[in-house]
Amino acid sequence: MDLTAALRAAGVVPVITLARPEDAVPVAEALLAGGLTCAEITFRSDAAVAAIEAIRARVPAILVGAGTILTTAQADAAIDAGASFLVAPGFNPAVVDHVLGRGIPMLPGVCTPSEVEQALARGLRLVKLFPAAAIGGVGYLRALAGPYPMVRYVPTGGITAADVAAYLAVPAVVAVGGTWLTPPDVVAAGTWETIRRLAADAAAIVHDAAMGAR
Repeated sequence: MDLTAALRAAGVVPVITLARPEDAVPVAEALLAGGLTCAEITFRSDAAVAAIEAIRARVPAILVGAGTILTTAQADAAIDAGASFLVAPGFNPAVVDHVLGRGIPMLPGVCTPSEVEQALARGLRLVKLFPAAAIGGVGYLRALAGPYPMVRYVPTGGITAADVAAYLAVPAVVAVGGTWLTPPDVVAAGTWETIRRLAADAAAIVHDAAMGAR
C-alpha cells in the first residue's frame, strides 16, 4: 500500500477516541457517507482493538489506522486487529523499529529537526507533526520543511476545520489529522448525521484545496 498516496487522497484523517466499541461502525459509516475515507482509532481507550476489528470487517472502504501507539505491546495489538498503519505522538525508537520490523507503515510523531532526522535514518519519508498548532502551525511547518524537501507531513494537534485549507496549501503536507470530526458528546449521543455533516464539510475543503493546487 502506498500510504502517502492514500492519505493524500483522503486529505483529512479523523482522529477518534471511542469509549464504546459498538460506536465504531456507525462512526466509520458516517465519515464515509460524508466523503472521508480514512480514520485513526486511538489507543486512548480500551475500545481501540475491537473498534479497529469492527471497521475492518464491516466498513472495508475506510482505511483504518491505530493512533497513540506508545508501546510495542500496543503496536502488536493494533497490527493483529488489522490496522493498516500506526501513528505515534512522539518518536520512540524501540516502537518505531518494532513496527517497521513487522512490515507495517508507521507515522512517528516529530516536533524538531532532530526527530525528523531520526525518521530519515530509518528510511521514513512520511511523519506526523505534533502538536502542530502549539508549536507554530503553518509557519513552523514551512520552516521545518525547508531543509527536508524529501519529507511529507500529517500535521495533527489543535487543528480545526478553519485551519485545514492553510495546512493543505503547504506542499509538504499530505493530509491533516484532527479530532473535531467526532466530538465525544456527539458520539455518545449517537448523532451520526452531525458526524456525516462535519465529514462532508471537511471533504469539501479537501476538494477545493486539490482543485486550487492544479
